[in-house]
Amino acid sequence: MARNVERKKSWWLSCCSCCSRGDDVEDYVRGPSGPGGRPSDRTTDGYHTDDDRYPGGNRPTSGNHTEDGPGGNRTTGGNSERPNSGPESNNDNLPSMPTGNLQIQSVDLLKARSGENRRSHHTDEYECDELIVRRGQPFQICVTFQRPFNPKSDQVCVILQPGNSQPITVPFVKEFDEGGWGCQLAECSAQQAILWVNTSAQAGIGKYQLSVKSGAGTYNDSKLKVYVLFNAWCRMDAVFMDNESWRQEYVLNEIGRIYYGTEHQIGERSWNYGQFDNGVLDAVLYILDRGGLSPSSRGDPITVTRVISAMVNSMDDNGVVAGSWSGDYADGVNPVAWVGSVDILLKYHQTGTPVKYGQCWVFAAVTTTVLRCLGIPGRTITNFASAHDTDGNLTFDVYFDENMKPLEDKNSDSVWNYHCWNDCWMTRPDLPAGYSGWQAIDATPQETSNGIYCCGPAPVLAIKNGLVNIKYDCPFIFSEVNSDKVFYQRMANGKFKKVHVEERAVGHCISTKAVGSNAREDITYLYKHPEGSAEERNAVRTAAQYGNKTLAEVETEDTGDVTLTVESQDGVSMGSDIHIRITLSNGCGSRRTVSLSMAIAVMYYNGVCKESFKRDECNVVLNPGEAKSVGMTVSYNEYRTHLVDQSAMMLTVSGSVKESGQKLAKQHTFRIRTPDLIIKVHGEAVVGQQIVAEIIFKNPLQTTLHNGCFHVEGPGLQRPKVVQVGDVGPSKTISITERFTPRRGGERQLMASFESDEMSLVHGVTSVNVRE
Repeated sequence: MARNVERKKSWWLSCCSCCSRGDDVEDYVRGPSGPGGRPSDRTTDGYHTDDDRYPGGNRPTSGNHTEDGPGGNRTTGGNSERPNSGPESNNDNLPSMPTGNLQIQSVDLLKARSGENRRSHHTDEYECDELIVRRGQPFQICVTFQRPFNPKSDQVCVILQPGNSQPITVPFVKEFDEGGWGCQLAECSAQQAILWVNTSAQAGIGKYQLSVKSGAGTYNDSKLKVYVLFNAWCRMDAVFMDNESWRQEYVLNEIGRIYYGTEHQIGERSWNYGQFDNGVLDAVLYILDRGGLSPSSRGDPITVTRVISAMVNSMDDNGVVAGSWSGDYADGVNPVAWVGSVDILLKYHQTGTPVKYGQCWVFAAVTTTVLRCLGIPGRTITNFASAHDTDGNLTFDVYFDENMKPLEDKNSDSVWNYHCWNDCWMTRPDLPAGYSGWQAIDATPQETSNGIYCCGPAPVLAIKNGLVNIKYDCPFIFSEVNSDKVFYQRMANGKFKKVHVEERAVGHCISTKAVGSNAREDITYLYKHPEGSAEERNAVRTAAQYGNKTLAEVETEDTGDVTLTVESQDGVSMGSDIHIRITLSNGCGSRRTVSLSMAIAVMYYNGVCKESFKRDECNVVLNPGEAKSVGMTVSYNEYRTHLVDQSAMMLTVSGSVKESGQKLAKQHTFRIRTPDLIIKVHGEAVVGQQIVAEIIFKNPLQTTLHNGCFHVEGPGLQRPKVVQVGDVGPSKTISITERFTPRRGGERQLMASFESDEMSLVHGVTSVNVRE
């Protein structure tokens, strides 16, 4: 069921002022006044020249333009999103509207995927036979008349109508106005004319109906549909990105790597963003319709991305993905089983109901698909040890009783093993200078923003410097990456006091896929200054100041004689025992006696723990300068019945030093590795010719896995498919054979996952080089 239009208006008015812009689009008529100007494109250093932008080399007349580097403010040469009316308009300069008896016989949008229009606009990969263009860049159409066209006396104009809104009249102009609407004659021969049509660099993105008007009337055909997208190649577009390799990665790449696990045990999985797959573009535009975005609001990437962050989750608006962290996914799909966004988006478009189920990486991956499909540069981000601040005090709080044992019912704040969100690239004219570039948005429904489950766009630079007064939702994201972890102990009178502050507890190894490779790129430096540096501590103080919060400090002197570290094995496989080592070091010249309490609990990746299933206590005597280790083993039989999704556990170590009263506290997360799938492709891959792939899985456990199934897909190779295989016996190896026919050439990837009642998070991927 679609959102109520009236509700959506007040919904976005309450959300932010920029989202409440929204007069309907009127007839836009841009005259030839002043020097025109076309944004430059590909040059010898990887960008475009003007000549490369125009199919057939027919470059329209243009003037000069002004621009900055990536993320900078740009001169737009006037507000091209307003009609020429009012006292400042010079209607005398407008070209005459078509007159005479020239009749139009047909209009050809030159929309072939292999044609110049689609290729020059970087839209030839979309598996759609309609014309898809990027705004602020001319495209060609061919108009056939019932008599020869005379460019000196005959006049025509193009009309573009977005949805049910007011049409935009695009008249002939002598020069293209920079970033504005306009039409020019490219060439004519007998009864045919090739026209250049230029869309505004601020045009609302979406589907337009095109018609052509001559003196004899208007030629209409319902098949003349034009999809207009954001344009990272256009210097006048708010999403312009001045780096060709970045544009190839963040707009055109269909395959991603998503990182998970813990900061000490980082795992990765492939994801099929599939933004070019058949049906995905229509599904994405349907999401904007459901989000209540009017055509006049769709030109602003700030508004669009804020709506996307709200609509990708199902909270308060029946959006795309229903989140669940319950462990019971019987009426849907286990979140770890998804390997791509395509099936999710197509199902949502077909049914109009949220797809079950997703968790943070699913929300983030689907958001990346939506961003790239619309032309907004975007990427998936993983933050390890990501704090979830439930009370908005900019700290992560952990509570213990009088004996320094954790109070599980009071610890509502949590540190997720990892959390995924998105960066998207745009200018921020609504903010002071300097905050353009990467913006963080988060579609996972954690906390509300102005009463709605959406988050961002928040400038990454503002997050880094603790400027939590900058919109949107900087305080929440700052807490995720740079809040201090504060430990409280309950006193005899029932009150709590701070006993320890851990300044480096959250925001580690912030990761994304590297440009042009499958390597992991650590971008922590973009989100925070080096841990413990003066700049990082100043950012924390700034955040506390702007947030009107008290900076977390220990109220009583902490002598800090004894230090505590925890280590666990890396890469422990499912079915093996786990060995943990806790090391205590005495840094003073006197003997120290330490009382330790240890508790292990299975945890969901979002930091929520089940009740501890193993506890231990001990006393350790340390001589001056001595270090001692305490070992702890968790057997497979002890943990196997307690595991939940992603097989993570948390060890909480707490204690006190008898002689000094020093309090010790440490939480350490670790995970169990699951096996990988093996994928083998047999034969040479050619477009249109069937090929065979074998997918192999071995059960590493001595128990049967029930209700096993594979999920298989790959952009340009294989549409999403689920293959049921039933039960898999102890230590048994199974394989399936999949036949598929590649649809597009080039370097492709085929990926798969395996899930069962007892085991999930099993993935595999292989590259396939497809010949045309």
